[in-house]
Amino acid sequence: MTKKQRAELVQQELEKLYPTTPIPLDHTDPYTLMVAVALSAQTTDKKVNQVTPDLFAVAGTPQRMARLEEHEIKELIKEIGLSNTKAKNLKRMAELLLERHNGIVPQTYEELEALPGVGHKTASVVMSQGFGFPAFPVDTHIHRLMTQWKLTSGKNVVETEKDAKKLFPEEVWNKLHLQIIFYGREYSPARGKGEKDFITKMMFEK
Repeated sequence: MTKKQRAELVQQELEKLYPTTPIPLDHTDPYTLMVAVALSAQTTDKKVNQVTPDLFAVAGTPQRMARLEEHEIKELIKEIGLSNTKAKNLKRMAELLLERHNGIVPQTYEELEALPGVGHKTASVVMSQGFGFPAFPVDTHIHRLMTQWKLTSGKNVVETEKDAKKLFPEEVWNKLHLQIIFYGREYSPARGKGEKDFITKMMFEK
């Protein structure tokens, strides 16, 4: 099976499994999405979704977040890992949105990635899921599965993202990156043995 055939198989099978792709992080607008994604680093979406209702009830806009003290933000997100750093980032992120962008989430990678706590993956999620621009955010699930499926030889998520964008048509990027994440969680968890990973078996088992 060629790389192109493997990529087509992935697309076809994931479309059967996940014809709809709800965004895993609860949010109401690009700002709350960006906050949720920033909080999700090194923790689960489920845990973030447990914490954000109380956070957004008092700080669902940059204006309201900026008015809180760091320790108040930390108290609201204390169940999430790295809460000290994340509280500091959320406050400064809100302040910079007000100072530089009139409280509106910008729509360029450069401006997004200049905000504290917003790396390339977070910016990509905001661009794709918040604004609808074609993007292919790569997390550890995607990097691992793309490597497993021999669709990339990338040593890191940056190289894997480039390979994914070359392999798959732009119009499916926003949906496909979520489909791969869903598949990784359900069929090929990092700590599992991959017994349920039927896509890999279809590719490589004779």
